Amino acid sequence: MASLKKFLVGNGFRELPLQRTRTDHLALEGTLNGFRGRFILDTGASNTCVGLHRMEYFGLLSEVSEIRAAGAGATDMETLVSEGNVLVFEEWECADLQVVLFDLSHVNQALESQEEPPVDGILGADILHGARAVIDYETCSLYLR
Repeated sequence: MASLKKFLVGNGFRELPLQRTRTDHLALEGTLNGFRGRFILDTGASNTCVGLHRMEYFGLLSEVSEIRAAGAGATDMETLVSEGNVLVFEEWECADLQVVLFDLSHVNQALESQEEPPVDGILGADILHGARAVIDYETCSLYLR
């Protein structure tokens, strides 16, 4: 039987390495609008998000959003939305991406309490579903098409 990697790559998927954190999150590095960033993979997040603290760094033009964010101990957080962004992980690219911006300090505080570096954003189900993502936990790899 062919390996999962061989099958997926043979069917147009790109393999991306994931880093397992001490908190058992899966993280990956890429670029947003040409600027390097660190993102946590979150299958439960409906949208790809960036922390408000990184809005200027990534050159995100934003407007107020009706979307409310919740998760990991925080609820009903106000958000901004930024349209037309480009997200790249190695050779995989998503152009014209909508990014939701909100305060990620609660996420980064949890990571830093476990001596993990902070993240710039969250890779959400919008990308994972759209790119037909496959997570290989054994090899700590993410496959996107």
